[in-house]
Amino acid sequence: MKIRKLRQIEVSEIGIGCMGFSHGYGNAPERAYSIRAIGEAYEYGCTFFDTAETYGTQQFYPGHNEQLVGEAILPFRKKVVLATKFHFRNEMPTKREEIDKVIRRHLKQSFKNLQTDYVDLYYLHRVNEEVPLEEVAHVMGDLIREGVIRGWGLSQVSGEMLRRADLVTPVSAVQNIYSMVERDCERDIFPYCLEHGIGVVPFSPIASGLLSGKVTEKTRFEGDDVRKFVPQLSSENLIANRPIVETVSQFANAKNATNAQIALAWMLHKYPNAVPIPGSKNRERILENLKACEVSMTEEEISALESALNACTIYGHRGHVETEQNPTFAFSKQEVRA
Repeated sequence: MKIRKLRQIEVSEIGIGCMGFSHGYGNAPERAYSIRAIGEAYEYGCTFFDTAETYGTQQFYPGHNEQLVGEAILPFRKKVVLATKFHFRNEMPTKREEIDKVIRRHLKQSFKNLQTDYVDLYYLHRVNEEVPLEEVAHVMGDLIREGVIRGWGLSQVSGEMLRRADLVTPVSAVQNIYSMVERDCERDIFPYCLEHGIGVVPFSPIASGLLSGKVTEKTRFEGDDVRKFVPQLSSENLIANRPIVETVSQFANAKNATNAQIALAWMLHKYPNAVPIPGSKNRERILENLKACEVSMTEEEISALESALNACTIYGHRGHVETEQNPTFAFSKQEVRA
């Protein structure tokens, strides 16, 4: 796999979102299966693994995903980039000294879970509007200088939030929702990040499975599967969104690739600073997604795909900014152009 940069941090051009090994997609797989899947991803060439302190709050417990990922990458820890996230929940520190203590407490627990003494990329998972963002950025700068984190990032933020934080301590990466059907980031996030050398780490790059073509109106999401709350995947919107899935399928067939691979190859071609982290609990799907790096597309093919996408109407748009005070996506019933 080729290498891309999240500012100063080098990663494989596609990473893995590891949440599904603990929760979010129905029953999680056996631990040994998950560890083997992560190991096979590394053997293929993936060097970027994403987790968070809260992953595991349904079937298991907070910290479960960090513990699993930490165990899985232990044999090759220094050869990969490990990203995790924290956020302020019941804590509402406002002064820098208080914020420093809270962040260090979270980081110390993540170190324990992950069996490591440093984190390559440490994200503020959601912005808490009661906690001064600039003070968080100052603390992150201190942690970078101390060498306990290599870089820091923000998740689910607006361009304005990013600029405020980046002026204090340079941001390495922004993890926002981005896909063929969720393109808000093209307005403000990508332009700013390209200008300043910041990586964009799209989560849900295959639109929670919509673009894969494998989710239909007959699909039933069980247990804690978060896809039951994704508006694009409601039965009525799955039917209405068929044209975009069929469009992707046409290009996939022409390239002897899967729909998911086309969705990922498209964003890799569009933005040199994009490093998608598709999530799956299935080993075969994980390797399929990583192999999107093998799909090459010409400028003419990308242009034709863009034109086809722009002709589609997307039903069930999700907003791209989520904060602690507004913890759910801003769903809209409006039709929006891709």
